[in-house]
This record gives sequence, C-alpha cells and structure tokens, in this order.
Amino acid sequence: MYVIQFLSLWLIPMVIACILLHGTYKRVPTYEAFVEGGKEGIQIAFSLIPYLVGMLVAVSVFRASGALDFFISYIKPLIIPFGLPPEVVPLAIIRPISGTASLGMVTDLIATYGPDSFIGRLASTIQGSTETTLYVLTVYFGAVGIRKMGDALKVGLLADLVSFIVSFIIVLWMFGK
Repeated sequence: MYVIQFLSLWLIPMVIACILLHGTYKRVPTYEAFVEGGKEGIQIAFSLIPYLVGMLVAVSVFRASGALDFFISYIKPLIIPFGLPPEVVPLAIIRPISGTASLGMVTDLIATYGPDSFIGRLASTIQGSTETTLYVLTVYFGAVGIRKMGDALKVGLLADLVSFIVSFIIVLWMFGK
C-alpha cells in the first residue's frame, strides 16, 4: 500500500528529472527544447480548434434534430430479443463521435438507473472499452494533414462495434440481467 502511494507521488517527477538529466548529459539545451515544445503544442492546439468545433456542432445537431431518436425507434425491435436495453444504443452511436457527449449520456443513465443496475454497468463498460474514433480521426489526422482516412475509419468503427458487443456479453456474463 505504501509502495503504491510512494510511486504515485514520485513516479512522474522522477521520470521528468531523468529526462532532464539525460538531456543535460547529452548536452541538449533542455530549457530551450522545453520552450520550443511548448510553442509547438500551443500551435497544434490552436490548429485543432476548428475540428473540435465542427465535431461538437455535428453531435449537437444530430441529437437536437431528433435523428438519433428516429434511428433508435427503428432498431429497437431488432435489439430487444437479444436482451440489449435500448437505453444504451444512443451511447453506442455517440461514443465514436464524442467522448464528452457520451460521458454525459453515461452520467444520465447512471443517475436514472443506478450504478449497480445492468444498464449502469453496461454503460460504464461501453464507455471504458470503446474509443472516440471519429473524433480521433478528425482531430489527429486533420492536425497532421492526412486527408485519406478510409481504412482507419473502417477499422476504428469495427473495433467500436466489437467493443460494444463484447461489453454487452461480458456484463451479461459477469452480472446477469
């Protein structure tokens, strides 16, 4: 217990100190390199803002237009026979798009059904095992100028689908309905 507390308190400062000492040993101007890295980080952050705004607007329009509810009403008869609660389907749709929006959905589901309910556990597992694929592709590929992302998109969305299905199976297996 004390070892974990010690490590959690000192690990990151020690790694930073080792990097600085190694840079100094190699005669790298560490402070100047740090400042240059900070400048690049700020430039990248500013270049990402249009992509972030675009994703947030798209998610807001998708939810506010009723398109999400319309889609759920059509797939509800297909998922109920498998025991999949329709309440988590919007999470599976929004999670690849926006982490913040999906976290809000998980928070709402847990507040409504409880953290120890099947829906609460399933929502938490989905949130932890899937990725914000479209967000990552848009922001990071856009930041480095990659325009063709077809295969990465297919693989990322397939991984999200597999994660969603496996989350359902594992929560069903571990906790029952």
